[in-house]
Amino acid sequence: MPIFARVYTGEDGQSHLEEVTPEFQTFVDTEGAHGDATPMLPATGISTRRNEPGYFLDWHCAPRRQYVITIAGEVEIGTADGVRRFGPGTVLLAEDLTGKGHTTRVVGTENRVSLVVPLAD
Repeated sequence: MPIFARVYTGEDGQSHLEEVTPEFQTFVDTEGAHGDATPMLPATGISTRRNEPGYFLDWHCAPRRQYVITIAGEVEIGTADGVRRFGPGTVLLAEDLTGKGHTTRVVGTENRVSLVVPLAD
């Protein structure tokens, strides 16, 4: 099962990380696809990113509310709560738009490949 996580700004002005459980609902789409899905969210685009092992981005806030989905490699996200490692299949909702922010480090020997999906507000 993939990990669903959220990085957000707390009332203390610090970024925090929590695992979340998506709210799945039964759906039937127009072509007949069916099953369980989360509600459709409006997005502004999608980008595939690649970062080499050792890549490090010091304390920063998310530039916008966005999903970052790791499809290869591993990343460590640092927040006021500590450092947490995520691998392929992780769906991270980045919405710490203010405050101190978080750090991002690519770990291991493999490039991190991720999909970035900015959300429309």
